[in-house]
Amino acid sequence: MLDCYAVDGADGAIPLIPVTRKTLDGWLESQPERVRRWVEAAGFTGKANSRLRLPGEDGGLDAVLLGVHDAGDAWPFGGAAGKLPAGTYRVEADWDAEALKRVAVAWGLGAYRYARYKESNREPARLLVTDAEPIEAVVRSAYLVRDLINTPAQDMMPEDLAAAARDLATAFGGEFNEVVGDELLTENYPAIHAVGRASVHEPRLLDLRWGDEGAPQVTLVGKGVCFDSGGLDIKPANGMRQMKKDMGGAAHALGLARLIMAHELPVRLRVLIGAAENAISGNAFRPGDVLNTRKGLTVEVDNTDAEGRLVICDPLAESAADEPELLIDFATLTGAARVALGTEVPAFFTNSDEVAAGLMAASETEDDPIWRLPLHKPYRAELESSIADLVNCSSGPFGGAITAALFLQRFVPKDVDWVHFDLMAWNMRARPGRPKGGEAMGLYAAFRYLSERFGD
Repeated sequence: MLDCYAVDGADGAIPLIPVTRKTLDGWLESQPERVRRWVEAAGFTGKANSRLRLPGEDGGLDAVLLGVHDAGDAWPFGGAAGKLPAGTYRVEADWDAEALKRVAVAWGLGAYRYARYKESNREPARLLVTDAEPIEAVVRSAYLVRDLINTPAQDMMPEDLAAAARDLATAFGGEFNEVVGDELLTENYPAIHAVGRASVHEPRLLDLRWGDEGAPQVTLVGKGVCFDSGGLDIKPANGMRQMKKDMGGAAHALGLARLIMAHELPVRLRVLIGAAENAISGNAFRPGDVLNTRKGLTVEVDNTDAEGRLVICDPLAESAADEPELLIDFATLTGAARVALGTEVPAFFTNSDEVAAGLMAASETEDDPIWRLPLHKPYRAELESSIADLVNCSSGPFGGAITAALFLQRFVPKDVDWVHFDLMAWNMRARPGRPKGGEAMGLYAAFRYLSERFGD
């Protein structure tokens, strides 16, 4: 069990009492004079995400007041998890089971620390829960996403990403295979090979399978660019600094796969990841080159820094072999999506209005923001090439997230429900339960949608 949770010790657990600006006065009316004076002296008003420790008569910690926006607001508990002293805490609130589960998940997310290179000696605060297993399934999947993204490229190259996928398959009784290096050419994954051939770390296709053969097929595709220099169209230093996160799409695909397998969702799951380092050497692919793809379409390279769509177009084409009922891809694909929606709201595109409605409803329920952008067909003209079937990116400055999605759509099997997530996968600022660094975005909304569509 994660060390931020406890399943016993209720008698000695310290109450965590959520209050709002409106409910604080009512709560104080039922408290002894010494508590009212303490709260007044501290200037505590119930502002969301504020905390106040209440001392007992013996000087020990008697309870903690926690400011929340409204009843059921879970994220302030995530902020408290890493700030409170060691001990066991319990939520003292008349909230329903779903809200209390969200609180426990937020607590676990707030307790996260990336400790591969720097140990933390801080003893964790623990939240009392009645059943840790379903909560941990969510939290551990988010930790997997964060850990993979936060790991520096020196220790998270295609072979390391493959090891993570292999370990995940082994843990849940799945199957794992990979196509490595020049095998990508013989097995017809030429676009992945082109992007990764300049690196000393061989590119590869990662392929994880799990579930019963007769179950509905769900296929996840992830962009696994383990470091993106921009290639010959090299990025400036400030644009390259966090490019260890460019495999964030692959991390999300594996995180969602873990959720699906841990909950034993009745689906036949396949995860396909194009893993490569977009490096520079004498054999790097060039602007103006024409690349072959698994689908048979030829692609003229306008910019080598638009490599993510090349890494996942081959896996998208391969997904047709299984005739999936649902195909979802995740990619840290465009800065244009960040300009449109900021860094904290992933964009998604889909060819199904019904799927879009389901995802938006799941997003609202999970407090996991996502937003739909359109597959505006007239913008396909931006991808026309005079010497190939299409170019890998538009040369214009507008609508880059849409043209990228339209590029990917050319490789999606016909008559398949398809969703493309264009996400940041990185917190630029710390918020309660969401520290700076690698982050799972849209993961909880996607899983809720899958659970509602395919669950028993």
